[in-house]
Amino acid sequence: MGSRTFQAYVVRLNDKGEYVGEIKTRRVADLPRHDLLVRVHYSSVNYKDALSATGHQGVTRSYPHTPGIDAAGVIEHSDDRRFREGEKVIVTSFGLGEDTPGGFGQYIRVPADWIVPLPAHLSLRESMILGTAGFTAALGIYKLQHNGTFPENGPVLVTGATGGVGSLAVAILAHAGYTVTAATGKQDQQQFLKKLGAENIISRKEVQAESDKSLLSARWAGVVDTVGGIMLDTAIRQAKQNGTVTCCGNILGAELNTNIYPFILRGVSLMGIDSGRCLMPLRKRIWRYLSTRWKISQLDSVAREISLQEVGDEIKKILRGDQTGRIVVNLNIGK
Repeated sequence: MGSRTFQAYVVRLNDKGEYVGEIKTRRVADLPRHDLLVRVHYSSVNYKDALSATGHQGVTRSYPHTPGIDAAGVIEHSDDRRFREGEKVIVTSFGLGEDTPGGFGQYIRVPADWIVPLPAHLSLRESMILGTAGFTAALGIYKLQHNGTFPENGPVLVTGATGGVGSLAVAILAHAGYTVTAATGKQDQQQFLKKLGAENIISRKEVQAESDKSLLSARWAGVVDTVGGIMLDTAIRQAKQNGTVTCCGNILGAELNTNIYPFILRGVSLMGIDSGRCLMPLRKRIWRYLSTRWKISQLDSVAREISLQEVGDEIKKILRGDQTGRIVVNLNIGK
């Protein structure tokens, strides 16, 4: 096994000070010494992968490096009695693809505590259409419900609705019976969002209020915010009485400029979504929901499949803001 080689998308810093990615042959023996060796069948392309691939030190500190925060595959060697060789598994977050070689390689070696057994009603490919994005969306919806926000309470807003987290949040919410309003800057994607189940589609400008008012017209029983910044501030001020706002992204900025009145006059709750370090019991519960009560029929419609050789081009798209839906990386093609 030590002499076995595999293909991986490896990012390195070149002589010009630029971070460049290319397909390289790597040895299994060079992977970290963790409990489980997994043959990766599918991964997916996320915004955090694009940051890792361009030298973002807040994501990845050491190069050369293989990004890929998502991976689904089959265990080929296990040093942990809880898992057996041949078992299908999912690995998302916990540092995979950040400070540990990730899913853009045909093999990974990871701690057993990072592993989620593949739920019975999901295929490996379906699990990566969902990936961290679907898990994050579902965790946000779980928190809405845990805080008492259900379909009968009123409409739910999803910001950044054509992105990975946003598009899956729209689809899962609609499947669960919510009335979904999708906010997007991509008005040419209205048919895509309607197919996912969005009842109303609005311009993101409607959730970017430059008003000085402490409270805005109450519109949303719940919010799944994926972008942060001014849209999160506006959504909070637009939330209904006892509304719940979840947040998981910062594309529009990491600063939150708001005021206390939505919280003390409307009882609004702001809940953070940390999918990266979510505890394992809840992580397994969310994956179980994604494979049963929240399994959406439109999974294939939100996904496009690429080979490992196409990862570099896809990273450029996501950095330009041109990516729509989910991109699944098939590690079994283009070898």
